[in-house]
Amino acid sequence: MNNTRALIIIFAVFILVTVLVIRLANIQLVKSEEYSYYAFQQQTDVEKIEADFGLIYDRENNLLVYNRNDVTFYADLAMLPKSKRELIANKFSKVLDKPKSYFLNLLKGKKGTITLAKKVTTEQLKALGEIKIAGLYYKDDPTRINHYGNLASHLLGYINKERKPVSGVTEFFQKEIEGVDGSRRIIKNAIGELVSIEENETQPAIPGSDLVLTINKDYQSVLEEELRKGLEKFKAHSATGIIMNPNTGEILALANVDDYDPNFYWQYNDFQRRNRAITDTYEPGSTFKPFTLAALLDRKLCRLDENLYLENGTYQFKNVKIRDTHPHKYLNVAEIIEQSSNIGIAKLAQRISDDDFYKYLRGFGFGNLTSIQLPGETAGKLKKPNDWSKITKAYMSFGYEISVTPLQLITAFSALINGGVLYEPQLLLKRISHNGELEYEFEPKPIRKVVSEQTSVIMKNILRGVVKNGTGKNADVEFISVGGKTGTSQKLVDGSYSKAQYNSSFIGFFPVEDPQIVCLILFNSPDVGKYGGLVAAPVFKAVASRIVEKDFDKFEKYIDETFKQKFLFTSLEKGMTADDSNQIKIKEVKLPADKRMPDLVNCTVRDAISALTRMGIKYKINGSGVVINQSIQPGSKIRTNEICVLNCSEVTISGASIY
Repeated sequence: MNNTRALIIIFAVFILVTVLVIRLANIQLVKSEEYSYYAFQQQTDVEKIEADFGLIYDRENNLLVYNRNDVTFYADLAMLPKSKRELIANKFSKVLDKPKSYFLNLLKGKKGTITLAKKVTTEQLKALGEIKIAGLYYKDDPTRINHYGNLASHLLGYINKERKPVSGVTEFFQKEIEGVDGSRRIIKNAIGELVSIEENETQPAIPGSDLVLTINKDYQSVLEEELRKGLEKFKAHSATGIIMNPNTGEILALANVDDYDPNFYWQYNDFQRRNRAITDTYEPGSTFKPFTLAALLDRKLCRLDENLYLENGTYQFKNVKIRDTHPHKYLNVAEIIEQSSNIGIAKLAQRISDDDFYKYLRGFGFGNLTSIQLPGETAGKLKKPNDWSKITKAYMSFGYEISVTPLQLITAFSALINGGVLYEPQLLLKRISHNGELEYEFEPKPIRKVVSEQTSVIMKNILRGVVKNGTGKNADVEFISVGGKTGTSQKLVDGSYSKAQYNSSFIGFFPVEDPQIVCLILFNSPDVGKYGGLVAAPVFKAVASRIVEKDFDKFEKYIDETFKQKFLFTSLEKGMTADDSNQIKIKEVKLPADKRMPDLVNCTVRDAISALTRMGIKYKINGSGVVINQSIQPGSKIRTNEICVLNCSEVTISGASIY
């Protein structure tokens, strides 16, 4: 009996061993390649390395837009121990300032991967400490940061949550700034944690090119601040301003207020995000009169000293009445512009043929796109002579029956005062590759000669008279010569001209003898003031005064000696001297061969960020301009995930070109 039991046990053990051997043979020999493949798939993965978007600077090398090294946390609920969820919720609640219940609610599931926290900054990540819990992990999730919030928002645009460039130069130059994504193969353990990276199978990402814009950050700040003051003072619905170099077409500043902060773009409506300087059209009113007169002068169809009868303010023309705000009996041609007489310019316009008038207006660029380097531009409306009524030319002569964008108007006005050449407006000064190579450099793009240089000189003097003696007196700056033209036009509301809503504008330039700056100020529906001379002109004056003060060296030769002393005294009061000692010599970044921390002090922010990106070092930027100190000392060994903080300052640069 005992022998029988023993035999049965032995036989059973034999069968079990045989089955195990067969099973092992099947695993190790027959299906070894199949199982090895599955194991390899479970333990390895290919991750995309997202390329950094290129940085954006102003013309003075001030950093405007950069990438912040954020991360996003994920939780694999099937792997995450229930006993650790309370701990995670507590920790994240304290650091991210959200209710504990919020995180507990996210973690209550049993399976699946959830997003626990998006856009966790490097400071918050450091505060969370070393959290090593199965199923909890994070991935790099860089954030695009507009360094100065609302500043130049309509020019810069933003990257949305899907990492798609939207609006501004960010969208227009998408291909140039988006870079090329890389990839890496990673090895994971059984619970999905990262064990190692296959360096030989890593394809690094190539950052996008950096953009250096034509805008001046200081000019942009001045323009936005003064537009906001005017918006509040005159109770307007919105305002637009543009500053341009009339001799090259470079946009030095462009602003729309009410505006938005690209860092929180989703909190704003379409009107606030729309670049109304290039998308919205309006009838310019009296700011259009100089173009009519320029065409007449260029054709020698009038003289400045000839007098015209102005009907005492009311003129019956065809089947309509043309009125002047301020009645006059007689004015000469120059005074017609100075006093902004609709009747005078309408009478003068009858001297030029329809076809010639149309050709001049088309020559100034009206009815066409300016080809600005921004998305969404509209062309405005300029009717062809065949579509004109009997009164169209008269109305067009003082800025009605034609629609323009603010950008079109300032571009055309620049041709009026720069010698007669229409330039294509431009925003890109330079484009620099991720390794510092110059890919593009600005050159002015003349389109055509619109009027003669002699006509341009005459128009400058007439426009000086507008500010000195006429409707633009509130735009006059005592220490530099200013010329310009006021404009007040009724808005079309429900198909008819409103008697309560106006576009109030002023377009001016300085210095008159050698125009360096042209500036357009436009207010939409001001409740106070109404007229361009009362609303927009004083805002222009404030902008012009501040720009001259900021750029005293540039405008010094045009300023009266009495006021030069005043400016120098003001500078001394602020602790400055003519030989500003806050000058440094820019140096290039030199990368150590052993991958230690380079010396970044006195390097430009752009060069410093480019070097850190190439070395894979995370960074945080405080300020802009030039690096004045760094948190990781030069020559130090770089630890994993260590963040280098760069403190920067906007200083005067001497002795070397930044780019």
